[in-house]
Formats: sequence, C-alpha cells, structure tokens
Amino acid sequence: MNSSRLLRALACGALLLAFAPPARAEATFDIPAGARFNQDKLAKITEFFKNEVATGKIAGANVLIRQRGKDVYHETFGVQDVVSKRPITDKTIFRLSSLTKAITSVVAMQLIQDGKIKLDDPVSKFIPSFANMKVGVEKKAEDGTKTLELVAPTRPITILDLLRHTSGITYGFYGDSLVRKAYAAANLYAGEFDLAEFAERIARLPLHNQPGALWQYGHSTDILARIMEIVSGKSLLEIEREKLLDPLGMTDTGFFVTEPERLQRLAQPVPNDSNFRVGREYRTEVRQKWESASGGMVSTMSDFSRFAQMLQNGGTFEGKTYLSPKTFELMTTDHAGKDSGVERDYFYFPGDGFGMGLGLAVRTDPGNAKPPPVGSLGELKWDGASGCYMVVDRKQEMFFVVLQQTPTERQRVQRTLKQLVYEALEN
Repeated sequence: MNSSRLLRALACGALLLAFAPPARAEATFDIPAGARFNQDKLAKITEFFKNEVATGKIAGANVLIRQRGKDVYHETFGVQDVVSKRPITDKTIFRLSSLTKAITSVVAMQLIQDGKIKLDDPVSKFIPSFANMKVGVEKKAEDGTKTLELVAPTRPITILDLLRHTSGITYGFYGDSLVRKAYAAANLYAGEFDLAEFAERIARLPLHNQPGALWQYGHSTDILARIMEIVSGKSLLEIEREKLLDPLGMTDTGFFVTEPERLQRLAQPVPNDSNFRVGREYRTEVRQKWESASGGMVSTMSDFSRFAQMLQNGGTFEGKTYLSPKTFELMTTDHAGKDSGVERDYFYFPGDGFGMGLGLAVRTDPGNAKPPPVGSLGELKWDGASGCYMVVDRKQEMFFVVLQQTPTERQRVQRTLKQLVYEALEN
C-alpha cells in the first residue's frame, strides 16, 4: 500500500500513520504487555517540545501519557498564543478538528447500545432524500476529457457505512476526482445552516463510490450526527452532553467559544500556520447553527483525558459504564479488513497496518514498512487537522494525548512523539 507516502503532504482532518526512524523500531513494535516507562528516556519528549517552541514551529502544546491510571508524563510547553503569551494549562481550549469524530462515534455507539439505531439501518430510513442519491462514475473520452456518469447505488448507505467511512460521502478539499470537485463547487458551507440542512446539501451531490466499496474520508460523521438528532429528538450537543460529556465531567467540551472568559483560554497557532485547510473557515469564535460532528468541537486536556481514559478502560470511567463490553468490542474491531469488501486506495488515512473500527482506527498488523512503525496490535488512534492526536494502547494499559494547534507541523510532531513514547517503554 502506498497511501502513507501521500499523507505527509495532506493537511486535512485525517489520521496519520506514525512512521518511525530506523533506530530501535523493531524492538518497540508490539512489545510484551506489562512494560513500564523509563523516566530518563521520557525526558527526550521534553527536549523535543522545548525545541519546537524555541524555534517557533509551534506556539505550545500539552502532552499527557497515562499508564495504569497514573500520569507517567504530563508537561505543558510554550503559550496559548504568541500575542497574549498566556501559558498553556490543562484548562487551555484547543480545536479538536477530526478528533470530534471520535466523540460523535462513541455517542452513536451508545445509541446503538440503546436500540435507537442499528448498524444495518439504511440512512434513507431517517433522511428520505438519501434514497435518491446516485454514484458518480468517471468516464474518459478518447481526447482525455472526463465526464461524470450518475448511476444507481448497488445498495443503500447504512449506519455501518457512516461509522467506518464507506458511505461514498467525501470532502471537497483533497484529491482531484470529479466528485470531489463537485463538492468543492457546491459551496456546502455557505450561509447559516444546521445539520438538517447540511444533510440535504450532501444528498444533492453524487457519491464518490458505491456504498461499502471504498474507505472514503468525508462528511459521513455529519450525516450520522443528523440521524442521532432525529432519533433522540435533541440537538447534537444536547444528546452528547446527556449521554457522554456531562456524565464524564467534560465541562469545557463543545462546539463554540464565545464567552469572554473562555476566549481568553482558546489556543491559537502561530500566525504563519493559521490555515487549517479543511475547505472552510474554522469559526470557533462565532456561534452558528451547524454543529460540525466531523470537525467542529473544542476541548481541554482536563476534559479530553477523561474521554481517553474511558476508552483505555474499555468503555467505563469512575464506576460508570458508557459502552458495554460487547459494544466496545464492536467499536474497536476492524470492519474494513479482509472479506469486508472495502478497498483501500491512495487516500486510506488510517495507514498501513491499521484497520477501521467504528469511528477509530485499530492496529491489525505491523504493516509493510521495514522495520514497522512503533505501537501495539489493537492500538486505537485518531487525530485532526489542528494537530491534536490520541493513541490508546490497551495492551500496555496506556494512552497518550497531545493537544496543539499546528496544521503544518502536526504530522512530524505526532510521528516523533509516538516514537519517543514507545522507546521509553521497557520490560
């Protein structure tokens, strides 16, 4: 698979495979359970981030590694923004970008657990306009020109497709296919709109591929969120607060930052790195009707660490069950692997060695790189265009999170951080 080479050049809210430098990588892939951290080696993380800040590559970052319920590394670096020079704290608010998808997907799994929706439910059961969608198939003439032929889908889009990104719904800010160009030309983000209107805008566009045929990153999670609103009779944020955010104590997690006190805690990238390149303006500071389930949430380390700990615990936190063992297993099993019928192309963002669970990437094998990237089989991960990144390694009873705002530096920072984390583990 050659998708990972392209990922370095893409700046969208997608996942990244953490490639490792050659040194010692083989010794740190899928190491035996029960490893512990060497504090002297963890100091290399501090050195790395201090240099990132000192050289002006990032404004700052918050890095947390927690193992067996205890913080083994927790440091903040730099400032919230280079104008105010306020230091980063656990209450600093960061744009999560596509890490929003992970939160949305967990709440969707809770609704599946409650029997409100089923994986095999067709989207058109809830949003009738989706019954009329067509698939865009490119046809090439003898003179090389391409046209788009609209054909009927071979089967309906399902909830499963939305969760594993096999619906055919895409984005318009990466790639040059005719369907993606149609997305870019549709002015999807114009004016004031909510999830209901956004779903109708998507329904008027062609699908990039047949449902279930190809992993395709895009607005699937927004359509999932609209269905969540319909079956709950509540707005997305209301259902997320009720089912997950409030019970977990994630009081600073939401979609907009408009209050003066919270605005003072909002992190900003360095001025020359402020374009998140996600096809739209990232208007966190302006309250809108659209609650972007695919990339619009904000959070803090105080909040997000609770979410990551719940996942590391297998769906529980502080005595409360959010996902049953059966639901958690369903969510963290590869649904896009062998015999699934799902193809992987140039744009398979989970990366070589990773399958696709229901809202999270899951490590299924070492991959084709020699030596393979660091990590553990069963590792869960997701990240976003803003630079925020989460890895959950249940084998080592560990997770780590970095919160930062750096669209252009994020890939390199994430790769290096992961390498340093696993190199610090010893048996």
